Amino acid sequence: MRHIVQSKKLRNVRYDVRGPILEEAQRLEAQGHKILKLNIGNPAPFGFEAPEAIVADMVHHLPMAQGYSDSRGIYSARTAVAQYYQSRGLLQTEVDDVFIGNGVSELITMVLQAFLDDGNEVLVPAPDYPLWTGQVTLSGGTPVHYRCDEANGWNPDLADIESKITENTHAIVIINPNNPTGAVYSEDIVKGLVDIARRHDLVVFADEIYEKILFDGAAHHHAAAYAGDDVLCLTFSGLSKAYRVCGYRAGWVMISGPKELATDFLEGLTLIANMRMCANVPAQHAIQTALGGYQSIEELIVPGGRFYEQSMLADRMLNEIPGVSSVRPSGALYCFPRLDPEVYAIEDDEEFVLGLLRAKKILVTHGTGFNWFAPDHFRLVTLPEVDVLEEAIGRIASHLATLR
Repeated sequence: MRHIVQSKKLRNVRYDVRGPILEEAQRLEAQGHKILKLNIGNPAPFGFEAPEAIVADMVHHLPMAQGYSDSRGIYSARTAVAQYYQSRGLLQTEVDDVFIGNGVSELITMVLQAFLDDGNEVLVPAPDYPLWTGQVTLSGGTPVHYRCDEANGWNPDLADIESKITENTHAIVIINPNNPTGAVYSEDIVKGLVDIARRHDLVVFADEIYEKILFDGAAHHHAAAYAGDDVLCLTFSGLSKAYRVCGYRAGWVMISGPKELATDFLEGLTLIANMRMCANVPAQHAIQTALGGYQSIEELIVPGGRFYEQSMLADRMLNEIPGVSSVRPSGALYCFPRLDPEVYAIEDDEEFVLGLLRAKKILVTHGTGFNWFAPDHFRLVTLPEVDVLEEAIGRIASHLATLR
């Protein structure tokens, strides 16, 4: 009998947020070890719960959520999303500009399948959220990584982007606020990114899922606000992070700009939406309540709030470890610290995090898993309560002391 093997399309696809290191953690758990999993930004295991109003609204609408919805999403949800962007100054947003999906991850897949032909190049930040690189590859495209500058607060290097554009470059991905670095891009940087897209006739894919998680007065700037009517911009966001409902799988993409030039692409996106029938209908009923109701996220991102205090604690403690430096996060749920190669001679950062896992029972993700260029970073999720986070970083510091 022949061996059954994976598709060749997967040969260059990695998703190390969940991969061999998680499998090792699961093996250790099966042996009875307690593993602190700081590899995924999933609020629920750390005591964050969905706002009661969102849960109640979903329960109330369950009798009406038993059949397929419109493949683009229920009207009330799409209307709520359109009105949200209108309130943010994007006054031309209409209901038909919105597609609802099973989280941003599904929508990224759908959009790239509808958009890319074999070999089309897409500019993706490094470090990136690796789903973008993986799905560009699976869709037949070629990811080209542009550098974000750690010395400049992890802002994208605009000159590096310009140098990597070819006649086959079709789009640029912007992740703002950024996962994994916690950077929140300035207005000038966002304008600069959109201007590059304008000059080179690129489509902008703006991943803005962390737009409400901002610290110390940081301001989020929608890429679509600068795209105007001459740059096609697809803005991705959803409920999972700010409303602590990752498992509900409720996200959206909003299309703005010269849609009249993209009718064929949008027809393809609609075809793919139709093929998967519809997004999770009960969760769609939560969108209107979430966007229009009390914004409890605001309590979490100010001094005294858990998101804020945990992020600041992680940043401080990481920077106190000899040979470790971390750019203070301005948003999101992560730190992306650097391990000085002069202090830590790490040649394989995946082996480093495996060693940390086995020795200290802490699960993090290595920096090259986010398509960073060198084995000198790792990503830490800042979701545990302060005392747990203190213990975790203390264990990381203890492990690093054995490597100096």
